[in-house]
Amino acid sequence: MAVKHLDTIFMEPVPAGTKTYRQVLIGPDEAPNFALRRFVIEPDGEMPRHTNTVEHEQFVLKGQAEIGIGNEIFKVKPNDVVFIPANVPHYYKVLGNEAFEFLCVVPNQPDQVELIK
Repeated sequence: MAVKHLDTIFMEPVPAGTKTYRQVLIGPDEAPNFALRRFVIEPDGEMPRHTNTVEHEQFVLKGQAEIGIGNEIFKVKPNDVVFIPANVPHYYKVLGNEAFEFLCVVPNQPDQVELIK
């Protein structure tokens, strides 16, 4: 399918996160090289520190968050662009009273997620 509307795409909870949801906008069954996903993390929500075996390219749509990438901490807001290399620990924590929303592009390769305590 070449065109679809956001409202027609299922939003699923992300089990590892708190108040975190994901929509697969373009999945591996639709495009050969990359998947496009939208994440929404509600106020007081977060994704714990973890690693992925694939890189992430992200574009912030709404809200603000603290993102830890490796040993660095960033405060991000709408129109910020984020790159997270493969296998680098990272986390997300919403700042303020607005949901944090971002687009995330990942390669269509096997991805292993590992939570870090």
